[in-house]
Amino acid sequence: MKVDKYLIFVFILISIKTFAQQHNTDCWQSFRGDAQLTGTCDIKISNKLKLLWTYKTGGAIKSSPVVCGGVVYVASTDGNLYAVNSKGTLKWKFAAGTSIEAAPMLSDKNVIVGSLEGILYAVNISDGKLNWKYATDGQISGSVNCYTMLTTKQKRIFFGSYDYNLHCVDAATGKEIWKYESNNYINGTPALCGTSAIFGGCDGFLYQVNITTGKLVNKLEIGTYIASSPTIKGDCAWFGNYDGDFYCVDLKQNKILWKGNVGATILGSPAIVDNKVLVGSQNHYLTCFDSKTGNVIWKFKVLGKLDASPVVAGSTVIVGSSDGRLYLVDLKTGKEIWKYETGSPINSSPAVVSKMIIFGCDDGKIYAFGF
Repeated sequence: MKVDKYLIFVFILISIKTFAQQHNTDCWQSFRGDAQLTGTCDIKISNKLKLLWTYKTGGAIKSSPVVCGGVVYVASTDGNLYAVNSKGTLKWKFAAGTSIEAAPMLSDKNVIVGSLEGILYAVNISDGKLNWKYATDGQISGSVNCYTMLTTKQKRIFFGSYDYNLHCVDAATGKEIWKYESNNYINGTPALCGTSAIFGGCDGFLYQVNITTGKLVNKLEIGTYIASSPTIKGDCAWFGNYDGDFYCVDLKQNKILWKGNVGATILGSPAIVDNKVLVGSQNHYLTCFDSKTGNVIWKFKVLGKLDASPVVAGSTVIVGSSDGRLYLVDLKTGKEIWKYETGSPINSSPAVVSKMIIFGCDDGKIYAFGF
């Protein structure tokens, strides 16, 4: 019996998207929660949260945490990667020796994270021992993303560096598979969709690179720095730039569908759910756009910059601000539900699992709230 090659291709794409979008409510394994960097989950958040514990590191926490099996993994500017258990006590820490601002990612038995020295580390989840490391020629500010090849079952890790390259390495060994050179720093995390890794660069382009070959598929000129990571849904990508412009791009047609402006620099990544896409900016506003039209649905103002990326859990938006507060906002109305003051800026994006929200703070503490 003949099998249509096109049908096989479509099945592969559907399998890729389905695999990437699955989310275990007990695990938040990567920056933004999934390979498309959507920053969403179906967990219902209570209107009132209770502080369960804090854990103090030796530096500010810019890194966003990941969680699985009751263990929280987060990095600090003190140069250490920490594993903290569900009671808020240290399980282990790994000394990278240089400041880490990127979020770690969990892949099989490894916690994988890059440092500002430009080294990517894979550390054993159980004991914090180094399994492998991979060196680039520039700092690593963004998190890694992961994809499993359907034919070989090989896991590949993708991440950007200030050496201008998008790197692809074997997740098990840390061996280089390929690298693609852009024209400037790559600050954010690449999103994965279909057969492409999608990322913005400080050269002002949005790139689509084939995850198998490392060859350029498309690039679109935006005109100014793209420091944030894109969010992908269907065939579209949403992202902001340094000038405060917020874009929706059709990836297949490689064209801008709409553009809005929030009035100030966008460093964080958007979250998308249903017809709403949300992003923070340095003018103190969290803006909710209609994802199809670009019309503003609502705006929520805080007292500081919103460089942290929001997370949508059910009908609740969770976001931290440089004003030192964590906010819960109603997704439908944009009204404040609850807030907690830490006293120090929050640049870390939250991780959400069953009955718990975890984030880091510039006071060096990991905060765990229960609901």
